[in-house]
Amino acid sequence: QVQLVESGGGSVQTGGSLRLSCAHSGPTFSTYTMGWFRQAPGKERDFVAGSTWSGGRSAYADSVKGRFTISGDSAKNTMFLQMNSLKPEDTAVYYCAVSRWSWGTRKDQYDYWGQGTQVTVSS
Repeated sequence: QVQLVESGGGSVQTGGSLRLSCAHSGPTFSTYTMGWFRQAPGKERDFVAGSTWSGGRSAYADSVKGRFTISGDSAKNTMFLQMNSLKPEDTAVYYCAVSRWSWGTRKDQYDYWGQGTQVTVSS
């Protein structure tokens, strides 16, 4: 059974940086896609970034391009989301997720989810 545990959330001021981590336990396969989503109060859970474990393919939401970077350390079974130049509109609960077989940006393409970590950006 795959389990995902996020860490690294917190409160920062506008322009600051945070690095989210997601520890992955259980079986892993080269077909896996890792992803990050976020959900602000009263809003849908939206795609933020996704990547194959090899890093050969990646995608970002337009709102975070150039500021966020997704990466993974397969040896440690951990994925990361480096967030720079943070803005108040980045405030949300951030979730990591894994898709066993699909590549995509839709929530329903992902099979396993972490519990979420809060990111708050103040102006």
